[in-house]
Amino acid sequence: MSIRSIVDKLKKPSKASLGGILFLGFIAGIIFWGGFNTAMEATNQEKFCISCHEMEENVYQEYQDTIHFANRSGVRATCPDCHVPKPWVYKMIRKIQASNELLHKVLGTIDTPQKFEAKRLELASHVWKTMKETDSRECRNCHDWKAMDYTKQQRRAMKNHIRGFDEGKTCIDCHKGIAHELPAIADVDPSAVTGLAGQKPEPTQ
Repeated sequence: MSIRSIVDKLKKPSKASLGGILFLGFIAGIIFWGGFNTAMEATNQEKFCISCHEMEENVYQEYQDTIHFANRSGVRATCPDCHVPKPWVYKMIRKIQASNELLHKVLGTIDTPQKFEAKRLELASHVWKTMKETDSRECRNCHDWKAMDYTKQQRRAMKNHIRGFDEGKTCIDCHKGIAHELPAIADVDPSAVTGLAGQKPEPTQ
């Protein structure tokens, strides 16, 4: 087959050729999308989250002593449940932001307990700010105030929930420190971490 005939075929491909190209493109798309989603799911596992010692030796240890790890109902909230959005667009944005965490992993920004403690308030503040801006979106994956039965709550919890909803508060306004230790600011100004002026934070479970 001459070069000219090949060029002519490319200029005027047959229906069979077009069909073959489209089919191959379809298969390639499925393979790419499958691989992409597999990678996304792999990075959404708790095992991946604690694969670096900074997370495993600090916040993961704290988390194991909280009600989000073990409780009477047996429902466990893992790292991605709280820190990775479920909606696809927001999930992709969070994954892109995570590239900054990889940079600091290389730089060794929090590679010792001492460095981590020095950064705890800053890191926590970033998470609190994000949760405030999203109306505690990830909390609401499991907790829905419309489904709350106030009669089964302790009197203080019931009072604070009703007041909080009436005032337009969101989960993170009052529920900081329920999965990780609070920064030292809690000892100085309890209202800064509980959202309840004049009250000390309830002990974590």
